[in-house]
Amino acid sequence: MASIETKSVHTATMKERTIQSKVMPLYQTSAFSFSSLEELEGYYEGNGTYLYSRTANPNTDALGQTVADLEKAPKGVSASSGTSAILAGILSVVKAGDHILAAQDVYGGTFHLLKEELILMGVQVHFADFSNISKIEQLLIDTPEIKLVFSESITNPFLRMEDIEVLCQLKRHYDVRVMIDNTFATPYTMTPYSLGADLVAHSATKYLGGHSDVTAGVLVGDAHLIDIAEKRVVNLGLNLSPFEAWLTIRGIKTLALRMKTQTENAQAIAAFLEGKARVWYPGVGAIVSFELPEAIEVSQFFSSLGWIKIVPTLAGVETTVSYPYGTSHRALSAEEKEKIGVTRQVIRLSAGIEGIEDILEQLGGAFV
Repeated sequence: MASIETKSVHTATMKERTIQSKVMPLYQTSAFSFSSLEELEGYYEGNGTYLYSRTANPNTDALGQTVADLEKAPKGVSASSGTSAILAGILSVVKAGDHILAAQDVYGGTFHLLKEELILMGVQVHFADFSNISKIEQLLIDTPEIKLVFSESITNPFLRMEDIEVLCQLKRHYDVRVMIDNTFATPYTMTPYSLGADLVAHSATKYLGGHSDVTAGVLVGDAHLIDIAEKRVVNLGLNLSPFEAWLTIRGIKTLALRMKTQTENAQAIAAFLEGKARVWYPGVGAIVSFELPEAIEVSQFFSSLGWIKIVPTLAGVETTVSYPYGTSHRALSAEEKEKIGVTRQVIRLSAGIEGIEDILEQLGGAFV
């Protein structure tokens, strides 16, 4: 190998990798190489792990298993976003002709996926008030085609805490699986799989990644269902990139530290807002939602928040606010928004890790 052209291509990859890294290395590669056709054939016979990063990669595998361990579940799979993880989970349970029963107060993007996209796959979705369990049970009796019950551990944006144990008790009498989106709560607050859920989804873009620099999803749960979900991820192109997985794992290392501070800040913010606005806060988690009085012009309020940024998402280390009416629930009709209470005055606040005195000072200034 004498020419610079050949050396520049091959020299780095020819060096043996023997360095022991303190953290997991980034396998930023689209494919993996084989020393012989026999070794390649061995992969297809089940004697190898990695072929092509769309099908599997050490970083994405590590993320799936990391979150599974945190959620006390046997297995997990990474996906390109929270929506991708939810879709993979849904398609591990239902097929054309099946029905889904979903909480009416889920995240707007999830609502859109369930209502507008699944129908194209021949899946029908029923939305209901999950605070009325007897009504839920009657729907299951009347609609035996329902195969999946879907909700969120803490709903978005009104922060209703789902009674997961009660929801999962329905499995004893009806042929259904239960899937929970645990994005808002995170495993720091609760682990739905240990409460009986079959599948648990995360938008890892939020608290797991934690730094607003990654878009990722993770699905964990029953090993058989995750095996099916993995096939959906591969065949539908829902896979996550190695770098996004690596970043998310790095973020998870500080999950408990961040959630502790952000939850404490959220508790103080909720108390501060009482008397100034209608407040929704379940006592746990880092999100506070509130509805401004009609006398306060919402646009002026947003413009008066100083360094508190207006964003369409949540969960970074900075305190931010979002506008559900115009972002997360924008796609809902006026009637759908009214039904769940998303008015033009509703604001969702994501508590950051700043000093609480500074956060309250900024918020107080906007109420003047």
